[in-house]
Amino acid sequence: MICLDLLCAGMVIPVIPALVGQFNQNALAIGLLAVTFYSAQFIATPALGVLSDRHGRRPILLLCILGTGVAYFLFGAANALWLLFLGRLIDGATGGNISVALAYISDVSSPETRAKNFGLIGAAFGIGFIIGPAVGGFLSLISLQTPALAAGVLSVIITIFGFFLLPESLAPEQRRKRIALAELNPLRQVRDALRPRILRRLLLSNFAQNFAFSGLQTNFVLYTFVRYGLDPAQNGLIFAYIGFLSGLMQGVITGILVERFRERRLAAAGLALMMLGYAALALAPEVWSIYGAMTLIAVGSGLSTPTLTSIITKQVSSEEQGSILGASQAIDSIALMIGPVWAGLAFDYFGPTSPYWTGAVWLFIAVLFVASAYKKRKLARKPLLKLD
Repeated sequence: MICLDLLCAGMVIPVIPALVGQFNQNALAIGLLAVTFYSAQFIATPALGVLSDRHGRRPILLLCILGTGVAYFLFGAANALWLLFLGRLIDGATGGNISVALAYISDVSSPETRAKNFGLIGAAFGIGFIIGPAVGGFLSLISLQTPALAAGVLSVIITIFGFFLLPESLAPEQRRKRIALAELNPLRQVRDALRPRILRRLLLSNFAQNFAFSGLQTNFVLYTFVRYGLDPAQNGLIFAYIGFLSGLMQGVITGILVERFRERRLAAAGLALMMLGYAALALAPEVWSIYGAMTLIAVGSGLSTPTLTSIITKQVSSEEQGSILGASQAIDSIALMIGPVWAGLAFDYFGPTSPYWTGAVWLFIAVLFVASAYKKRKLARKPLLKLD
């Protein structure tokens, strides 16, 4: 179900710059579109996490997927720039489905299998981004709007499928008994999540990683067009390659590695590989060399993403999985909110490679945060965060 949902997201990625380009030719406009999405996600995701702790994962997941479907229809039908922004606003407000899905996985996993099972979500990302961009690139040959409209139809189908077949993962006796209205405030959740030392540094590592990722996510298609003349279909193949490697890493290889190595070491190694990949992408002289850089980025992401998520969830009780994952995604949303603005400005004023050079710097900072989280004391064995 999550794989199909991510397939829809992947279908739209190759055509977003072209859709925006019908109304505005600046890279900053693409960045501001991403800011709209992540601003809405920052506000809504923590509340969705808390609500899933209280009412269960299933209804929140279905609501989110249906909401993204509405957003895709609006995105595909837009005949003005403001409608594109409205579509991304709705998509962001219902875009907390990944944090709720991670909480779902956490519900059905033991601490020992959590990183491996989080890797399955990463594999779903990979599969979605193998097929999605390729399908989106192909559908873009019909029209630029076709991928978004097709994604909307598929989202409705997924919602119907989930309504009849998706079981609930959080038993009533495991749910939170009450929710204070103040807990729906994203700023409070972020503040509480950042108090414990280890959580603070792990979450800041995620922040740095996502700040770097924002440049790749929002400007890559424009970057490859400016430097190499690639069209949406060609970029779809590159995203498919990234998705294949990332899915292989998170779905198979990372699960094997976590049985032999410490999660924090795998997380740091993954971030370091991503840093090298961003630098290699900035230096890539020809189209073929992009694939080498993307290999480092995909392998690194496949190592760092599930291991960092697993370490973070081990710091809280079973009743607070949705809350901490919501707060984590809210922090990520801040990075993905301001990162595209920087990436767009850097692209326009300092050159196409500048978002990737600065991305490498941010990934270096992410490595330092992971390393420093364990510098003075070992990982705590009891929950560090108590939100009630």
